[in-house]
Amino acid sequence: GYTMVYVTHDQTEALTFADRVVVMYDGEIVQIGTPAELFERPRHTFVGYFIGSPGMNVLPVSLDGRTATLGAQRIELPGVPKAEGGAVELGIRPEYVRLGREGMAVRVSKVEDVGRHKVVRANLEGREIAAVIGEDDEVPADPKVRFDPAGINIYADSWRVEMGA
Repeated sequence: GYTMVYVTHDQTEALTFADRVVVMYDGEIVQIGTPAELFERPRHTFVGYFIGSPGMNVLPVSLDGRTATLGAQRIELPGVPKAEGGAVELGIRPEYVRLGREGMAVRVSKVEDVGRHKVVRANLEGREIAAVIGEDDEVPADPKVRFDPAGINIYADSWRVEMGA
């Protein structure tokens, strides 16, 4: 095989052609990885925003053990984040936001039909979030959201932190 360097600002193009992608932010490399690694475990919040459409939801939270708090909402985490101070944020891709009749109350502001799925834009505790639902799925009259624990990332000062047991 041959190695090729391809420079683009179009993330879809980069993910389509590349086996490995280098993401730069403010002139610095913030992550090198496969498209799947960049999507599932972005090391920096910029990578989360940049990779994927819509980009990752990033919400300011406070932590107490395995629980993240956003306003009056409590979100159970899959582990205890190893965050040591700084601004703490929860990152969750729209594909891991479950819209239904149970969970945290949201106010839907817009539903975008983009073909094979819909993007639901909603307000959660004063913050805009996006959820991706199937093309045939309906938005409940009194919508609520849950976050799939497998899709939760925690960031301290914009950098991903590991979660312990």
